[in-house]
Amino acid sequence: MAKENMAPWRFDRRISLAVLLQLMVLASMILASWVNLQRQLDLLQHDVTMLLTNQKESQQKLERLSNQGLSCEYRLQAVERRLGDTVPTTIR
Repeated sequence: MAKENMAPWRFDRRISLAVLLQLMVLASMILASWVNLQRQLDLLQHDVTMLLTNQKESQQKLERLSNQGLSCEYRLQAVERRLGDTVPTTIR
């Protein structure tokens, strides 16, 4: 009897249906999470692309406004110079 109790431990190779189902659920959850992450990354890439495009357009608009402001400033200075030249010297 002592020899029977000393028998080495053996691994039971049978897998129950519950363990198999748990493994399948775990694998499907991992796969679903990966797919969801990929979709989120695609959405993020789209948002970043749109943000960069809008920033580029805004930069171009700011440059145009700056150039128009400079142009208006030069025209205003030219008008002021012409008006200053036409004012009689006694009033100056």
